[in-house]
Amino acid sequence: QVQLVESGEDLVQPGGSLRLSCAASGSGFSVRTMGWYRQAPGKQRELVATITSDFNTNYADSVKGRFTISRDNAKDTVYLQMNSLKPDDTGVYYCYAVVARLSRTYAYWGQGTQVTVSS
Repeated sequence: QVQLVESGEDLVQPGGSLRLSCAASGSGFSVRTMGWYRQAPGKQRELVATITSDFNTNYADSVKGRFTISRDNAKDTVYLQMNSLKPDDTGVYYCYAVVARLSRTYAYWGQGTQVTVSS
């Protein structure tokens, strides 16, 4: 079993910055793609950014130029640096990981961490 543990929940003012992190724990697996999704109240969960094990990144248009996803493969940890935050960035942010074990792949989600952007 793989667990994704997120941290970085906070309330920030518009224009501020926040860094989220998510660590995968467990044994006998290798982490492939990691990423972040978010869900605002009354809306569907949407992609924010993903990063592959060889550091190829993908971003939602709404966060390009403001958010940066990175990872530390030695720690099986993914980070999301969020700058120039807007109220529309408010929501629950979920960490996502695809892991490989015994020639099969599995998808896991974190428990979610609340990000609130408000003055």
